[in-house]
Amino acid sequence: MLLSQYAHDLFGVTLSPEQIRQFEVYTAQLAEWNAKMNLTAIVEPEAVEIRHFLDSLSVVKVVSIESGMRLLDIGSGAGFPGVPLHIAIPGISTTLLEATGKKVTFLNHLIETLGLTRIKTLNARAEEAAHISHHRGSYDRVLARAVARLPGLVEYMLPFVRMGGYCIAMKGATAQEEARDAEKAIEMLGGKLIRIESVQLPNLSDEHYLIVIEKVAKTGSSYPRKPGIPTRKPLGIPEEIDPGE
Repeated sequence: MLLSQYAHDLFGVTLSPEQIRQFEVYTAQLAEWNAKMNLTAIVEPEAVEIRHFLDSLSVVKVVSIESGMRLLDIGSGAGFPGVPLHIAIPGISTTLLEATGKKVTFLNHLIETLGLTRIKTLNARAEEAAHISHHRGSYDRVLARAVARLPGLVEYMLPFVRMGGYCIAMKGATAQEEARDAEKAIEMLGGKLIRIESVQLPNLSDEHYLIVIEKVAKTGSSYPRKPGIPTRKPLGIPEEIDPGE
């Protein structure tokens, strides 16, 4: 399995035979379930290893993830990046937040099939879940991959993070532009942009970036706003003036 060598060489992550087996089962389940529902356009095993699993593990390049930490994966979809990180790093507690019921069904099946513990799903929208007291301000690391542009995404992420914790947004070629657009929103929500790290995955020309945001101040209780509003009307970005006015 290419993943084992790449994970060790690129990110210092050592996978045991049992962890490798779990990733192999994950690959097979992804292909099987993808025939029934649209989980991912990538199902070829080697591509899954690089574009999904290794990409997920790249998070450890920019922040520590250690036993005892609580992780939240927002918009988990088929489980990325939350499940690969949970497999690879023993002792963490992971919540997979996903609004689509069918995807949650897959995630629950995957958790049971892989025999994972200390991991659970939450079938809800981020705008609603962030106002639940035992989720708000309680996670060490909050992750999101392919969810929304950063100005709206930070309103989903920052309310969940404890003080001193980190948000990691996984982005493509638009990372720098999105970070500039999100400057005001990050400040308003109690965050501080720490770094934007480039990640080069093997045999891929695509641009991959990790945007790291630290929680440095309390997020106001009115955030996140009602469902849909954070992405429709991102904080800190003036609304376009109707040309007919």
